[in-house]
Amino acid sequence: DGVLRELSLTNGQINRMNKEEVRQKLEELHLETRGVKEVLKKRLKSYYKKEKLTPEVVGIKSEHYDFLLVIDFEATCMEENPPDFQHEIIEFPILLVNTETLIVEDQFHSYCRPTINPKLTPFCTKLTGITQKMVDKAPEFPQVLEDVLDWMSSKGYGMGHSRFAVATDGPWDMCRFLYQQCLYCGIPYPRPFRRWINVKKHFANFYQTRGGTKLQEMLASLGLQFEGKPHSGRDDAVNIARIAGRLIQDGCELRVNECLNNGRVEPVVPPRAKLASSN
Repeated sequence: DGVLRELSLTNGQINRMNKEEVRQKLEELHLETRGVKEVLKKRLKSYYKKEKLTPEVVGIKSEHYDFLLVIDFEATCMEENPPDFQHEIIEFPILLVNTETLIVEDQFHSYCRPTINPKLTPFCTKLTGITQKMVDKAPEFPQVLEDVLDWMSSKGYGMGHSRFAVATDGPWDMCRFLYQQCLYCGIPYPRPFRRWINVKKHFANFYQTRGGTKLQEMLASLGLQFEGKPHSGRDDAVNIARIAGRLIQDGCELRVNECLNNGRVEPVVPPRAKLASSN
């Protein structure tokens, strides 16, 4: 296909450019110029790919979500967690992100009162900024989850008008913290959280940077600073949303890529016909 050959030649030219040359080209195109070399090159390649290809040509069925539900739990912890330590969710934040405007349109936030280890360790308070007083006056997890599901319904989740996808920084929020918390409480695992977008995995696959994929490392690769306090659930969610937004702007189609099956994380692989190389 002539278009694919042309795109391959363009990608080869970008691969031979140095960082400053790529940055200057991005500036000419009025695109974001922050980020490490791998990010800048991917951004430029994605621009030309979007200019030349449609989803039909690439062979991938478009999977558009109207809103992301960005989640980052905080849980009870010790400085040295024993293997059998039972982590309980103590902060439950969700940001409702419009994927077109990338604006946080609304948010849910609640602390949760732990019941297995009701007293927080000094290490946990120092790490998360969550005090004993905050959790003592908070509802227990089953009530918080009920409030979450009511809030999601009020935003149109499950009504069929808009498409939603949960987004997290890795699999652990769902497969470890939420799954175990539901077991502790003897309540069913909530259906809306069985599938999610692992932003960390998309970031690694899309940009292929030499830097790591911890939250602050991903931000650094994008030339961004962490906003807020690390290990605050709400602030972590804000920064995950910023990374997700940058991925969307740079041409990454964020798809559900993980699911929970009998307590185990499994990959969700989209059906593909043929995919033009973007490296």
